[in-house]
Amino acid sequence: MKNIILVMIFPFLVASPQTSYSDTNISNQPKEVQQSEPSKWYYGGTVGFNFWGDYFYLSVNPLVGYQVSPKFSVGGKVHYSYINDSRSELGDFTSHNYGASIFTRYRPIYQAYLHAEFAYASYENPTSFNISTKSWGSERTWVPFLLLGGGFVQNIGPNASVYAEVLFDVIQDENSPYEDWDPIISVGAGIGF
Repeated sequence: MKNIILVMIFPFLVASPQTSYSDTNISNQPKEVQQSEPSKWYYGGTVGFNFWGDYFYLSVNPLVGYQVSPKFSVGGKVHYSYINDSRSELGDFTSHNYGASIFTRYRPIYQAYLHAEFAYASYENPTSFNISTKSWGSERTWVPFLLLGGGFVQNIGPNASVYAEVLFDVIQDENSPYEDWDPIISVGAGIGF
């Protein structure tokens, strides 16, 4: 049975310096601030959690991207989630899920982008319960995803932005934790995007 997971996502930022300073000259004039060329690299990601009664979920999804041109970028993400599910009368089931993905973004206009991402994730699923040891047996399953969709970007500073995106998995692998064609909605932040 597949579970629908409600996730609250909070963005985190990773800063990168964008200015350089020249040395003070012999006459002790103040240091001069020079603007460097903006970086083509951007960083960011999301942290999500859900705690609903006997169910706890925490995920961390950092990303790094490179702006190939003003409208096109590529990048990668790593995914990690921790789940503790105490809803069964038999006992708690704890799992650690992880994976990685590569993505491309195309921005037809500055504030909107189209997104394509291939992800491969490993999920730990309960298979049986051992009554004598009072523990769950589990198996790990690798699941491929091809996520397509888009998003909206809003600047919040000279080199920082927030984004919201909606993606759909077009592979629909039978081992996917998502219901068929459920939208995957995320909100995050980035530096240099």
